[in-house]
Amino acid sequence: MLTRLRTLVAATGALALSLVSGCAQQGAAGSSGNTVTYWLWDANQLPAYQACAKGFEKENPGLNVKITQLGWSDYWTKLTAGFIAGTQPDVFTDHIQNFGQYADLKVLEPLDDLGIENSDYQPGLAANWIGKDGHRYGAPKDWDTVALFYNSKMTKDAGLTAEQLNSLAWNPEDGGTFEKAIAHLTIDRNGKRGDEPGFDKNNVKVYGMASNGGGQTQWSNFAASAGWSYLDKPRWGTKYQYDSKTFQSVVKWYFGLAKKGYMPPLSDYNVQSNQANTQVAAGKAATAFDGAWMISTYAGFKGRDIKTALTPVGPTGKRATMMNGLADSVTKASKNKAGAKKWVAYLASDACQKVVGRYGVVFPATKAGTEAAVAAYRKKGIDVSSFTQPVADKRNFRTFSYPIASYSADMTALMSPAMEDIYGNGKPVSSLDETNEQINLILSQ
Repeated sequence: MLTRLRTLVAATGALALSLVSGCAQQGAAGSSGNTVTYWLWDANQLPAYQACAKGFEKENPGLNVKITQLGWSDYWTKLTAGFIAGTQPDVFTDHIQNFGQYADLKVLEPLDDLGIENSDYQPGLAANWIGKDGHRYGAPKDWDTVALFYNSKMTKDAGLTAEQLNSLAWNPEDGGTFEKAIAHLTIDRNGKRGDEPGFDKNNVKVYGMASNGGGQTQWSNFAASAGWSYLDKPRWGTKYQYDSKTFQSVVKWYFGLAKKGYMPPLSDYNVQSNQANTQVAAGKAATAFDGAWMISTYAGFKGRDIKTALTPVGPTGKRATMMNGLADSVTKASKNKAGAKKWVAYLASDACQKVVGRYGVVFPATKAGTEAAVAAYRKKGIDVSSFTQPVADKRNFRTFSYPIASYSADMTALMSPAMEDIYGNGKPVSSLDETNEQINLILSQ
């Protein structure tokens, strides 16, 4: 889903969506009284939800579910167009990054009558889908956290054990044991490691850590473990805090790893062909921070024994990871709201979520669903404790959500190039003061 933290709607899409209030009610998507249309983007999850649909139809004779799976980019483009043209589905998989915008534009149907209880799901997942108006607009579906994927052969060759990798700590002054490990895993064209005399940072063969561009999957765990928060409030805040000295010190240190040669320059990164996982698969990087949605991808790399470690301990004494959750939402203009709500209630229940968990593709939102997923991964020989431990251990971990606020697309449209300017063009971190001011001006509208 956490790109699941990629930009979901471009600024132009956001502008187009603002037109929906005048035409959404002209006609909804093509569903009838006995059919519920449902959209999702993840092809890997399609079989699991097809199985859920069979169970739902058995429990609800006369109701049928028609599932449409679209690729990530097409999904959001067609959904936005559907809201405008009245061709949206009855139910769709929603992302927290778009939730604020959709709620503000009133294209979502309230789900207060579904009886969703916070305690039925992993911490925070249900509460995240309450709008500013106090109404619920999403039923918890699944969740993900971030961990450090690493090439176990490379770490072994560097003399780093799993225990050491799970005991790393960092700080923005000298990077701590985390930076030392990343430096030692970096090797130049002459075989010199990043912490050895004569290391050539301009001719690196293997980087200690892969790059995923300027995205928050990479830096957010550091910022949060330093005590920083995106907004002045956990949900529906009124001010972003990218002008924080703490945040800017983290960003300066983090992107400084590229200047030292321990992480690829921004020019090496490509969202289509050279993401962090691609760099690890090619043997160009030893480690990468990535989300739980990528577990099966890393496990499937041929000739690579990829394992995972916890995010490092920060200056606050805690580890941190973003914890995002998807939800299922009903569209305001649905022609079959009664059937749509029944389907959403079923999707959010143990009956469906345990089925999804058994496919071992994602962590479902209910505790029973999560347990089923952990068992399925274990059966595949995959240890997922680096992702589940932060959720279970609140004493030593801080989990946090993608910022829930209005105008999130505008925020992303401003922050993405600003972070890339710092990473790739050497712009000072103080430049974020102006960007933050622009974002907060929009947020105050």
